[in-house]
Amino acid sequence: MAIYEFEGRRPDISEKSYVANSATIIGDVTIGDNCYISPGARIKGDYGTIKIGNNSNIQENCIIHARPREQTLIGDWVTVGHGAIIHGGKIEDYAIIGMGSIVSDEAEIGRWSVVGEGAVVKSGQEIQDEEVAVGIPSKVIKKISSEYKKKWKGIKEEYASFSHRYKENLNRID
Repeated sequence: MAIYEFEGRRPDISEKSYVANSATIIGDVTIGDNCYISPGARIKGDYGTIKIGNNSNIQENCIIHARPREQTLIGDWVTVGHGAIIHGGKIEDYAIIGMGSIVSDEAEIGRWSVVGEGAVVKSGQEIQDEEVAVGIPSKVIKKISSEYKKKWKGIKEEYASFSHRYKENLNRID
């Protein structure tokens, strides 16, 4: 893994989390317990601050950044799908950020909210708790169901288990 201090700004990564060898983490980045940071993820707190809560997963090739002197906050049990871009803003606990989506500066994503695949949440936009937003720019289309929460709770638990399973069972074979 590529973990860098930049101008005195140093990552703080829980020993209970897993960071893939090809992930890059730079600067003022805090990663909580039982997080899974996938291959190719880029998390850059070079002039802003990034905080990722416990049990969250940042999937392959995600980019997370923050503007100067601002914060990007990602709560507990958050799923950031493959190739998503998070640039500033706040993502509350249990939110799901779909594959290839973009969350822009000062956007707020509520608890258990879903940003659909490929959606663009524009700067300053707010998605309230348990809402599903899709499209470019994103628009709220419905509330999530209790069945959806139950399904995703299991998926989130599986990803959190990767934080130790990858440490124990990932073996290079070439």
